[in-house]
Amino acid sequence: MCLNSRTTERGRLCELRRSATTGQGGFRPRARRLLKQVEETYPHGIHPALVPGIGVEEQRNRYGTDKVVFGVTGALILAFIAWGVISTDSLSAASTAALNWTLMNVGWLFTGLVAVILVFMLSMAASRYGNIPLGKDDEKPEYRKFSWIAMMFSAGIGIGIIFFGPLEPLTYYQSPAPGGPAAETPEAAVKALAQTFFHWGVGPWAIYGLVGAAVAYGAFRRGRVPLMSSILVALVGQKRADGTVGRLVDMFAIVATLFGTSASLGIGAMQIGRGVEIVAGIGELPNAALIAIIAILTACFIASAVSGIGRGIRWLSNINMVLALSLTVFIFVAGPTLFILNLWPAAIMDYAQNFFGMLGLGPAHGSEAAAFVGSWTVFYWAWWISWSPFVGIFLARISRGRTLREFVIYVITMPTLVCILTFGVLGGTSIWLRQQGDGISADGPAEEMFFHVLGTLPLSQITPVLGMVIIAIFFITSADSASVVMGTLSQRGKSDPSKPVTIFWGLAMMGIAVVMLLVGGGDALNGLQNMIIVTAIPFTLILVAMMLSFAKDLNSDPAVIRRRFAMSALKEAVMKGVDQYGDNFSLSIQEAPEGEGAGADFDSHDAEVTDWYQRTDEEGDPVDYDYATGTYADGWTPEGETAEDADTMSDAPAEDEVDDRG
Repeated sequence: MCLNSRTTERGRLCELRRSATTGQGGFRPRARRLLKQVEETYPHGIHPALVPGIGVEEQRNRYGTDKVVFGVTGALILAFIAWGVISTDSLSAASTAALNWTLMNVGWLFTGLVAVILVFMLSMAASRYGNIPLGKDDEKPEYRKFSWIAMMFSAGIGIGIIFFGPLEPLTYYQSPAPGGPAAETPEAAVKALAQTFFHWGVGPWAIYGLVGAAVAYGAFRRGRVPLMSSILVALVGQKRADGTVGRLVDMFAIVATLFGTSASLGIGAMQIGRGVEIVAGIGELPNAALIAIIAILTACFIASAVSGIGRGIRWLSNINMVLALSLTVFIFVAGPTLFILNLWPAAIMDYAQNFFGMLGLGPAHGSEAAAFVGSWTVFYWAWWISWSPFVGIFLARISRGRTLREFVIYVITMPTLVCILTFGVLGGTSIWLRQQGDGISADGPAEEMFFHVLGTLPLSQITPVLGMVIIAIFFITSADSASVVMGTLSQRGKSDPSKPVTIFWGLAMMGIAVVMLLVGGGDALNGLQNMIIVTAIPFTLILVAMMLSFAKDLNSDPAVIRRRFAMSALKEAVMKGVDQYGDNFSLSIQEAPEGEGAGADFDSHDAEVTDWYQRTDEEGDPVDYDYATGTYADGWTPEGETAEDADTMSDAPAEDEVDDRG
């Protein structure tokens, strides 16, 4: 049965059949050959330029816990926790040795990679690929922009902006980077804030954006499961991505996520504990009290995680965005407003003018520069890389329907602007206090710095409580989104992982933070941060491969193929029209002689542009699919039901199946 619409591929096939059929029932030879070619060589009879995209939920994937990924990774994490309990000294020694080797041998790799990724992402956004949607054609974004920005900020920055906000600029003010101005001078204040912007600005968000865009594109436009391994399909092939190579990538993504977030969460717990001490006017809290704080936060984060992203993280992120901005505005108004207003533009311009200079600072400038970069810049780059699997996959989940250009612009600029705002206020205030003779110093307890700043302003009995609430929500949203992502990685890309798996990873993350606090406090957390840098090394190579694979995918996207056809057809038509008719000609669509049409230089039957949209069943075998009606030949639906059983089957979700992948 032919469809009336000529905008669908099946409608075009019907028109081709009509034009090929004669009144006597015969076939014109050329039309018959074209019809046969389209129907027999294109998957599902649709030209690769006309595929509207495939959502991952439309594919027939077999989800369930991967025993290898979940089991091996879980065992390694439990072994690490046991190591920390049994032999803290050996753990610290091993992490320190590994850190020293990394800084000496591959520190340059982190710096170079950040620059390459930033240029790559900006180039993709500005190029012909920018209009490609991270979803199907004409698909609308799932979240409004405020919620979208709030969620990306809460997951990607979290506790760090509260902990390092007043600390890091003050540190650079008291101990400037090598080659900079003298310590505690007006010039040092400008450079200190610019250096902080450098570490928290466009660099880390370009890394997050790469992973997020690649995962979102693969899942919501190519129909692949949202795994780190799926990003490399175009480069290594589907079989390897589903096999040992893919499993290793996903396992390491879980480990990196776990280590990358545990240190932040441990720091957050210590900071909340210090806030309780200040507000309550009591002495140092015992470990039992810190464990109680973590237990309460854990209960809150588990409730948020199992409630679903829309009801949990979005609600908390929106609230926290408002609270954090409100507190920032209060500090700005009640604090040294004029000093901050003068410092902001100077620091922003210094950041913009000296970005590549700060990026190039390293061992080539001497031993002092090498030590500074190792302690700060390389540490930050490695930390952002270790966070990239978790933040990137989370960004992908909340960015469906955005264009690649919109995604890159907002992901890189909006959080950067928020960081510039908050670090300018918090860091500017701490520097101003130091200039006024206040006892604040970067050499003091780091977890106390934020509350020290609040204590010098009005409403000092209220604002620390608000600060602890903000820290707690950052704690919850980070742990929430990280545990969901780890559940997705260990359940073959299931976007809504089962509650037991999600809770397990959340508890494992909390367990690492608790153990490190119990066995060593801040020194143990520093040891854990050292491990973060080491675990980030393999991901530098994965990110390089990811850029190559992502670019290869984009080059064969249906929208790019359509643009290629359009440019070729328009160019040829205009040249021929002017040549034959001068100023007076119009364009029309008609069949061109073989080898002379818009696609004369394009092989539309190449496997690289057709294999990806061949639908398969749960066993990976090809199955027929009708793009005109969006239905499978055997009646399978995205809910996992056949059309005949849709009215009779229970709506209850099936239990997750636990077995080996593929």
